[in-house]
Amino acid sequence: MEEKELVKKYGINTEKLEKEQLKLAEQLEIKDKIDFNLADKFGAFFNIFIKNKILSCVIICNKEGEIVDQAYVFDKTNFPYIAGFRAYRELPAMMLAFNKLNERPDVVFIPGMGTAHPRLGLASHFSLAADNIPTIGVANAVFGCEEKEGELVRNKKKVGCLLETKPGSRPLYISPGNQISIESSCDLCKKFIHLPHKLPEPMHLARKYGREVQDELRTEVTS
Repeated sequence: MEEKELVKKYGINTEKLEKEQLKLAEQLEIKDKIDFNLADKFGAFFNIFIKNKILSCVIICNKEGEIVDQAYVFDKTNFPYIAGFRAYRELPAMMLAFNKLNERPDVVFIPGMGTAHPRLGLASHFSLAADNIPTIGVANAVFGCEEKEGELVRNKKKVGCLLETKPGSRPLYISPGNQISIESSCDLCKKFIHLPHKLPEPMHLARKYGREVQDELRTEVTS
């Protein structure tokens, strides 16, 4: 179904949502909330859609890559996929999963854009919803940004960086979500790259956990 048809079917006012995104973006602080060299708890999400439902999985690990907490939510989604508005589709389940955790991470890796988004990326939106927790957006693609010497630039302003993590693979697009600088976002991602994995280790662990949960759900359905 084309985007215009989806907007009409679900009664979505994208102009209103764009204004909301821009208003929320005014609250962002792209600077280091803490000394991230001292951070010792790292969160990460893995989201996947199964028919009309979303499986949102979150883990928290320590510096050694040991998972210290994890949770998931499998719920219906009431918002279609519309480019630029992912948070409205994924954020509700992410918040439910995050609120199940007993531990609180120092920073969270989000599979999506932060400041690389033209208005408000998923990483930024999640941070604001989660009481301004520092977040890093890690995306496989971005739109409306220029790529200059390893940097992501929008309107002549640096908003993130490109990170080549695995030979032969496309780079990751890193941008801060909130309460962390571009430099710290890129540095943390680099520190957590453990080959042969392409993603920063917390995100790899979240993806692995998500696949395990997905297999369990599939078994429950077929048994």
